[in-house]
Amino acid sequence: MDVFVIEGGRQLNGSIRINGSKNAALPLMAAALLTDEPLILSDVPNLSDIRNMTRLLTELGIESVSESSEHGQSITHRVTDPTQSHARYEIVRTMRASISTLGPLVAKRGSARVSLPGGCAIGQRPVDLHLRGLEALGAKITLDGGDIEATAPNGRLIGAPVFLGGPFGSTVLGTANIMSAATLAEGTTIIESAACEPEIVDLANMLNAMGAKISGAGSPRITIVGVESLGGTTHRVMPDRIEAGTYMCAAAVTGSELTLENCPLDAMMSAVDTLGHMGVHVDAVGSDADPMRRSCVISRAPEIKPVQITTQPHPGFPTDLQAQFMALLCLSNGNSVITEKIFPERFLHVAELCRMGAQIHRQGATAVVTGVKELTGAPVMASDLRASAGLVIAALAAKGTTIINRVYHIDRGYENLESKLAGVGASIRRADAEEFADSAMSH
Repeated sequence: MDVFVIEGGRQLNGSIRINGSKNAALPLMAAALLTDEPLILSDVPNLSDIRNMTRLLTELGIESVSESSEHGQSITHRVTDPTQSHARYEIVRTMRASISTLGPLVAKRGSARVSLPGGCAIGQRPVDLHLRGLEALGAKITLDGGDIEATAPNGRLIGAPVFLGGPFGSTVLGTANIMSAATLAEGTTIIESAACEPEIVDLANMLNAMGAKISGAGSPRITIVGVESLGGTTHRVMPDRIEAGTYMCAAAVTGSELTLENCPLDAMMSAVDTLGHMGVHVDAVGSDADPMRRSCVISRAPEIKPVQITTQPHPGFPTDLQAQFMALLCLSNGNSVITEKIFPERFLHVAELCRMGAQIHRQGATAVVTGVKELTGAPVMASDLRASAGLVIAALAAKGTTIINRVYHIDRGYENLESKLAGVGASIRRADAEEFADSAMSH
């Protein structure tokens, strides 16, 4: 098992290119199940979650061929066996986005058996809205041995109104699932209380290029007019707004000036606005025509100002940046309040930050962060993907050495994070946990 060894206090300088979005790429890959023709995706990040989705699609009769391209990794998906429809627990348990195959399987192949998914330990994330949505489209749903079994009577779903509101707002994967399934349903589907995230817009754009008839993506109401079949297409995955936000925090916490390329600024208004209130400047540069693929320079004022943050569905502040901003606010001049409205239990990083000298008091879904003058390196444990990124940010600014254990969480969502940070001046390296422990003891 690997660890990150980080010596804090280094300035960052240079440029980092933002990869294609993991959260966008996974449902895009699942959409290969909707067509008999090749689907080519470019700028696909090389991550463990992507590899797991590729394994899953292989079991579902999709051949995936990867190669290097102008825009990162390119993957061509082709159907080789349209009779396969069982997404087994052995693969699904590693990645929650596996549920994205459920809607396409039922819509295209008439039936599906998908294990209930796993993923990060950040609180309960039920799939009942996915199932309720498919039932609204006429699917028959049963649960058997931890598997979801879904069938479409007469082999085809029927368009219908679908309400996807829940106690914590709309569901992104649920919206992707139902929208994908509805493209091949008979008649018109209206999704009310749909997720507005840019990843949903990216999926809708690709599906429309394949021949779907989707309107309203990016708003709470999406309308899908079902078609008989979908074709293939070539699509470039949108940049990863969470990766971009993470590197913005890395620049800010170290008081550095850092350039980000291929940055989806148009999808990051809440995060960028919050950084502005903290005294961190995000300045677009150049004349990039696409506001989702800008270059920008990150810099900051001498001190980090405290703020109040409440995580909300898009276009509000993203829950996936909560841990990274908390790490940054640990060094602010004052008291900050962070309220987690999406996953109220998503605070496993609090105890680890406190091991590094942070002052954080948590009460239910709210954490009060009292800024300190410095953090101190310590051995810490990564508990989930975004918490891991938060610990990296804290370690970059901390005095001394930080050892981050269980960095396989980071590998799920950040491609070559240590190489990218080392390339702009950070002292960070990956080491085998046992070898590092033996080395440390010998010194």
